[in-house]
Amino acid sequence: MNWASTRVVVTGGAGFLGRVVCDKLRQRGCMSIGVPRRQEFDLTTEVGVRRMYDRFEPDVVLHLAAEVGGIGANREHPGRFFYANAAMGLHLIEEARIRGLRKFVQVGTVCAYPKFTPVPFQEKDLWNGFPEETNAPYGVAKKALFVMLDAYRQEYGMASSVVVPVNLYGPGDNFDPRSSHVIPALIRKCVEAIESRQRQMVCWGTGSASREFLYVDDAAEGILRAAEELDDPVPVNLGTGQEITIRILIELIAELTGFNGEVVWDDTKPDGQPRRCLDTSLAEDLLGWRANVGFREGLTQTIDWYRRSTQLREVA
Repeated sequence: MNWASTRVVVTGGAGFLGRVVCDKLRQRGCMSIGVPRRQEFDLTTEVGVRRMYDRFEPDVVLHLAAEVGGIGANREHPGRFFYANAAMGLHLIEEARIRGLRKFVQVGTVCAYPKFTPVPFQEKDLWNGFPEETNAPYGVAKKALFVMLDAYRQEYGMASSVVVPVNLYGPGDNFDPRSSHVIPALIRKCVEAIESRQRQMVCWGTGSASREFLYVDDAAEGILRAAEELDDPVPVNLGTGQEITIRILIELIAELTGFNGEVVWDDTKPDGQPRRCLDTSLAEDLLGWRANVGFREGLTQTIDWYRRSTQLREVA
């Protein structure tokens, strides 16, 4: 892939992951990066997608855009999350076929895996059951696009690649308590508890579920490696291969933020999928990729960024 002479569209390019992907594209010499904004291009519609392709005339599309959130958001908006994510991919992929796109890269989700997948998750297990109920509509919508890309490769010869990252975190993440994922939600809870001198913090579930987390810069590098190395939509896991329980995660974030109060568990709320941890050997074999940022280092950078950003907002 000669990025310097390639016109690229990054859907979701103004978002948390997308901004880092765009930065890495520029570092690789890419001079033409289109970032469609929601207010101008509704990518859930055929008309909006066609206008986007007409405007940017891309050779490659990196499809990062998604409507997603934590457990609460998934429970509140299962219909919207299924429709929006399925519709975006459906129209983007079909228009890519019509226009003879050079490469389409689909960013999937760990939520596509079955609820009781053997740990560590291997890509071959994606099809061996139904996803965990709280995020199944989102996960199934994304997984359907894997099938679509495979079918388009078989029938039309369309080149594409698929990556399946675990939960991402890092500077610039979404810290809105209504829609954020677990790490930014917990960082905000701890920081606000410290600032308001609370001696207690309430967290959802039992803390027994495990998760795996990937620093955003590592994820962005994996996506670009997939664009450069793969023409077949074989799902490839992106992760660290290390899991941590939510209980221990909270203890670590409390330590790094300086919160020393009591954590109270609200076990009337769901834990979500019992365990998540990926086998990332395929990414190393096919892409020459592995995660580089240590978890403690990444959390520290994320906490520092959040505190700086809140201070800047207060000054403004």
